[in-house]
Amino acid sequence: MVEREFNRLLEATSFLSHQMDFNYMQTKPVSLGQALELVIKLQEKQVKEQKCRHVRKIIEMQEDMKSFQNKLIGLKDSILMLQKQYKEANEVKTPRDVTSEFVVKAKQRDLQQAVKDYEELKDKLKDLEGKVTELENNPPSDVYLSSRDRQILDWHFANLEFANATPLSTLSLKHWDQDDDFEFSGHHLTVRNGYSCVPVALSEGLDIKLYTAVRQIRYSHSGVEVVTANTKSQGGNYTYKADAVLVTLPLGVLKQSPPAVTFVPPLPDWKMAAIQRLGFGNLNKVVLCFDRIFWDQTVNLFGHVGSTTASRGELFLFWNLYRAPVLIALVAGEAAQIMENVSDDVIVGRTLAVLKGIFGNNAVPQPKETVVTRWRADPWSRGSYSYVAAGSSGNDYDLLAIPVTPAPVVPGAMPQPNNLPRVFFAGEHTIRNYPATVHGALLSGLREAGRIADQFLGPPYAVPRQTPPVAHQ
Repeated sequence: MVEREFNRLLEATSFLSHQMDFNYMQTKPVSLGQALELVIKLQEKQVKEQKCRHVRKIIEMQEDMKSFQNKLIGLKDSILMLQKQYKEANEVKTPRDVTSEFVVKAKQRDLQQAVKDYEELKDKLKDLEGKVTELENNPPSDVYLSSRDRQILDWHFANLEFANATPLSTLSLKHWDQDDDFEFSGHHLTVRNGYSCVPVALSEGLDIKLYTAVRQIRYSHSGVEVVTANTKSQGGNYTYKADAVLVTLPLGVLKQSPPAVTFVPPLPDWKMAAIQRLGFGNLNKVVLCFDRIFWDQTVNLFGHVGSTTASRGELFLFWNLYRAPVLIALVAGEAAQIMENVSDDVIVGRTLAVLKGIFGNNAVPQPKETVVTRWRADPWSRGSYSYVAAGSSGNDYDLLAIPVTPAPVVPGAMPQPNNLPRVFFAGEHTIRNYPATVHGALLSGLREAGRIADQFLGPPYAVPRQTPPVAHQ
């Protein structure tokens, strides 16, 4: 029931945004979280109004019952009086004259009609009493959601915050799901031997400089210079020169202030505005390695419902690592940022308390190894992955993907031979259809590799130019 209501709420917010154009409130962009809470308040208002209508209906029926009872009392008095009058008229000894006989017949008729009216009114009163009893025994709900229903609804909201790596209060109402139509089909799988085997395989044969942090990127018409610093020593700066540079810094690093990497000249205003508008979220994990499996191995995941709305994203979902005694707990939404300021021991303790609440105190052993992530605090990422923030749209992904030229140009303008792009951008935050995914990051890298190759080597698929024939005199 709650899952169905969760889907109905999302449908309602979509209707508000796309059909009623409710995307701004007091000149500020509306977030998905705002819209959801607004719809919930409207639903709560509707429930209260329905409750008031229900009470008013009972009161109206009780007033009708009161009126019927008063009429019955009046009819009863009339019947007693008619009975007396009929008895008196009927006591006249026969033979009676015409007038006396008429009086007897009239009183008999009036008495019979009064008795009939009394019985009909009595039946109506009984029917009304039954309806009032039915209404009183079947009142509408006092609340739109019970406290337990709200906790389960908050679990679904936490799952949505996990998918977008941000509280719903920061998501764009209109554009938060702009990439849904491009989602890859198929099952979710765990990469054997860990995700690291993917970049390790891709980096084979490449000269990767470890402990080398980029501090500055200079670009001009003649090429680029990348100034780096050795993170292990104080004086190990080195400058790399090239024709172009491909920037794959996470959006969180690009958003950092003061900047971790400076661009000389500074990036154009349209690029910086897109960087600031687009959101970069936070999602953390708690990895617990045990000596044995104590959970159902046939279940890939199981959830934990938080006690409050504020803590709904705290350890709300556990992943079962295939055939290994390892559980991964997710921390999403507001809790992802709050728990970055909590020690590992406290976080692991909370996680074990949740597991003991599910499986029992004696069933959960102490983990032999734990890992707690803090992606927002990580200087090399400053978060997990991008999301469409309130005030942003899918267009900002396209703007982040546009390369930068030494001399300012309007985005989308034709390249000029004397002002070729020198700074290119790739990463999950630069691909509109597949953001916040590994395959999106990979595809963006292939896109930029093709773009750079086309610029410096020429596109292999270009139609060869034909030399116009020379006119002879």
